[in-house]
Order: sequence, then structure tokens, then C-alpha cells
Amino acid sequence: MGFSVSGSAALIFVAAFIGFGMFYSAAANSAEMVNDAREDRSDRQLERTNTAIQITTVNYDSTNEYLNVTVENTGSTELSVSDVDVLVDNSYQTGYRSAVEGDTTTDLWLPRETLAINTTVSPRPDGVKIVTGPGVAATGVV
Repeated sequence: MGFSVSGSAALIFVAAFIGFGMFYSAAANSAEMVNDAREDRSDRQLERTNTAIQITTVNYDSTNEYLNVTVENTGSTELSVSDVDVLVDNSYQTGYRSAVEGDTTTDLWLPRETLAINTTVSPRPDGVKIVTGPGVAATGVV
């Protein structure tokens, strides 16, 4: 066995070591990303499980064409008012007015607090649906 055989073996060993190092780092990063995604999904599911809302009143003022909806946060998750979607007769509403416990400037809707929503609708609607940021919804009949 001459120097060429030993040199070739050493070169192959170094190349294999470098190749394994690159493969291991790529595989470890991928596994970490998958674990992070699973944790995020679990957190979202827990938030969805702890979120509950209930429409307490739905009134329609036919004179001014106002629909007034009162919704209570009956879950244990704090919600964002800006993430709340309002559907009236399956029509997405924009530009509605909202207030949490009478405060029109807050975006935080805490558990056991009431959200009041006022929107202009014509003609008299049949139903309303309120959807929260985590995807939990409640429906009411006008």
C-alpha cells in the first residue's frame, strides 16, 4: 500500500465527514421547523377550544335601518375586536361601529365582557353571524 492509497482513503473520509455534516444540519433544521409548526398548531387549537361567544341580543331599528347586536365573550380567551367579522344574511359587513363595555377606542375584548356592534342594513335582515379571530362563530336571528 503506497501513499496514493492512504491519501485517497483520507480524502474520501474527509469528504464523507463534510457530506454527513451538511446532511445532518439540513435534517436537524427541517425537524426543528416541523416541531415548531406542530407547536403552533397546538397553540391555535388550544385558543380555539378556550374561545366561546354568545349573541345575547339582536335588534333591528327599521326607522333608521340600524342593526344592533350584543355579543358576550363567554370563553377564557381575550379576543381582538379588529379580528371580529360580521355577516348579515351571508353578506360581509364593513364599516360597522363597535364598543366593548361602552368603550369605542379599545381593541381588547376580555372574557365576560360584552361587545356591541351597530351597522346600517337595508332591508330588514333575517340573520346575523359573528366570527372571532380564532374562527369561533355564533349566529342569531333578527
